Amino acid sequence: MVSDPVADMLTRIRNASKAGHGSVVAPGAKMQVEIARVLKEEGYIIDYSVAPDGPGSRLEISLKPRTDTGRAINGLKRISRPGLRVYARKTEIPRVLGGLGPVVMSTSHGLMSGRQALQQGRGGEVVCYVW
Repeated sequence: MVSDPVADMLTRIRNASKAGHGSVVAPGAKMQVEIARVLKEEGYIIDYSVAPDGPGSRLEISLKPRTDTGRAINGLKRISRPGLRVYARKTEIPRVLGGLGPVVMSTSHGLMSGRQALQQGRGGEVVCYVW
């Protein structure tokens, strides 16, 4: 039993990226699938797929291979957690490393990157930072 499935998925991705693995498997709840979709849109992963696995589903994420310049994902940090929710107004959307990395936000129109939320004028819960 995992108390924070999103943090568990981010940790799996972070560990697989640092270890140089090509893919990682995580439980496939809706929130995790949407985070994977945002990571793919931002160009941090190659692809993801959802497969049924018993009573739930399984999310398989294909990571980008390591190049001479380094890894695609250098870090992931969970910001809003079950014990402390963090929200940002549309005018206060945080920037990761001066704008180099995306912020994943949960808005009233679904999960999106901080850049998309700023373009649409939406605030919401700050889920995680990626760099």
